[in-house]
Amino acid sequence: MSCILHIETSTEICSVAVSEDAQVIFELENREGHTHATHLAPYVEEAVRFAENHAIPLDAVAVSSGPGSYTGLRIGVSTAKGVAYGKGIPLIEVPTLKLLSVPVLLYHEEIEDDALICPMIDARRMEVYAAVYDRALRPQRGDADTPLNYRGVRPEIVGEESYREFLDRGIVYFFGNGAAKCKEVLKHPNARFIEDIVPLAKHMAPLAEMAHARRQFVDTAYFEPFYLKEFQATVAKRPF
Repeated sequence: MSCILHIETSTEICSVAVSEDAQVIFELENREGHTHATHLAPYVEEAVRFAENHAIPLDAVAVSSGPGSYTGLRIGVSTAKGVAYGKGIPLIEVPTLKLLSVPVLLYHEEIEDDALICPMIDARRMEVYAAVYDRALRPQRGDADTPLNYRGVRPEIVGEESYREFLDRGIVYFFGNGAAKCKEVLKHPNARFIEDIVPLAKHMAPLAEMAHARRQFVDTAYFEPFYLKEFQATVAKRPF
């Protein structure tokens, strides 16, 4: 049995949840914009108090690790580290793009078994951070020569030919706050778009539970999230 505190602050939404054996038993969220500095600490305090009042000791803290907003991730990770240190429990990172995929895989039964999914985080202009997964969340490597960065996520300047190597093979579902601006560009007949998919703490539970069972923890002292600024660093280092 495991009880995990989940913290998600990678976008403008601030959310906190507590799960027991991958079942969410407490959740709070705020969608008023970038107010994480105001709302996160009280949310975490209330979540911890909920667990204590129900005599459920926390076994780990899970935090959304990006890509995402520099300020949001910094606040979320700092808070998660503080709880982990204070409680003497391990820290789990949940990649934000995989987190975005959870509600799609759980609640969208129309997705074909052989379809691919592509969560997208908005960067700027026509740039996104994205990854392509199969339904088991196994990363799919394309034919393009764009290098993958060290966390296996591809920075992409979206154009008409983007993701063609995947779309020519079959249906690909695009979603996340980066997908909306790509809808008018990606006109391939195999492109599908799912709206209103956002990263939320309550959807971290299955991924965090799996990591906890496998004891896949990160070093609390040295862990850093995957800020969107790393996109610029990746591009700057490419040979032209």
